[in-house]
Amino acid sequence: MYEQEVNRLQEIIDDSSRIVFFGGAGVSTESNIPDFRSADGLYQQDYKYSPEQIVSRTFFVRNTEGFYEFYKNKMMFLDAGPNAAHLKLAELEEKGKLTAVITQNIDGLHQAAGSKNVLELHGSIHRNYCRECGEFYDAHYVKYSEGIPKCKCGGIIKPDVVLYEEGLDSMIIQRSIQAISGADTLIIGGTSLVVYPAAGFIDYFRGKHLVVINKSETAREVGAELSIAAPIGEILGQITVS
Repeated sequence: MYEQEVNRLQEIIDDSSRIVFFGGAGVSTESNIPDFRSADGLYQQDYKYSPEQIVSRTFFVRNTEGFYEFYKNKMMFLDAGPNAAHLKLAELEEKGKLTAVITQNIDGLHQAAGSKNVLELHGSIHRNYCRECGEFYDAHYVKYSEGIPKCKCGGIIKPDVVLYEEGLDSMIIQRSIQAISGADTLIIGGTSLVVYPAAGFIDYFRGKHLVVINKSETAREVGAELSIAAPIGEILGQITVS
């Protein structure tokens, strides 16, 4: 299935030496991590508050317990493992074909697969810090703390993830733009390109090949040379890296 599209993608990858991958939640759905916007995503489920409200800075401050109840159950999947997409991207980097992975995901699965240059636009569940003293705590401590995770100093722990109403890290933004600007091929995968400013980064691409791999149509027309409407792991898993 998708034989013609996969063959064309193979040709593009063979012709490339500075690939950058820009990915979203759809990269991790094949690892059984739900996304937000699909038919069975978090936005379609019934909660007292919308997911946007719950994962906002205001909600975290005003209803920290409610935030963590949702966050632990719906956004922390510590048993999830890398899928074929994560593994293939790590292989492309190892072989010197891929220069950076830019991800909107917070699950750390790219690093678990072996990718080294991962730019996490929205942070990571694996980094957590006390708001009082700055002490570091891992994801396991947060996930299995009862109620609100607390530091040994008594302070409340906050995950190093970008909540609604918070800005992206300026250094990560700069490095992402530099990576995309220097790429000969940009592969966009598993994202509907809804979330800004991240979705606007692709405007900095001036390279040769632009590819989109996403199960549904993207929210903006990007003029891709190749567009494949399929699960990204299913597609990338068929690519060979020489």
